[in-house]
Amino acid sequence: MKILGLMAISLLLCSGCSQPPAFESLADGPCTAAQSKEVSKHLSGQIEALSAKDWELAYSYASSSFRSAVPLDEFALVIGLEYQMLVDNTEYVFNDCAISRGEISQEVSVESKTGTFILEYLISVVDLKLGVQSAYVTSPAAELSL
Repeated sequence: MKILGLMAISLLLCSGCSQPPAFESLADGPCTAAQSKEVSKHLSGQIEALSAKDWELAYSYASSSFRSAVPLDEFALVIGLEYQMLVDNTEYVFNDCAISRGEISQEVSVESKTGTFILEYLISVVDLKLGVQSAYVTSPAAELSL
């Protein structure tokens, strides 16, 4: 009986600690700390996979709508031609994260052999899961001589 009582108390204490998923509510404005953490984790996974030239793993971080529109071989080709700074990165830092109209925008500074680049990622949330929709270089355009 004593063990059952302790289990019930533990369960009540744990249930008070649980938090709703970070993407249950996507209110326009800056990302919450929990949202920023999850976005950074997701993008780090993709960037690390790109650095390892593991195209299939990197592709798995894309949204399902992106994957249905762009085959894996095209994804790898575009990364190699236009986003080599991600493959060759020496460091990356997450900057501003914001939500607008249900979509997340994350700015990332990427340092590579060829310079420093600022990328803007657009990320969708479907069934509380993140998916990279697109990424584009916002600056410095002058250094883009790939």
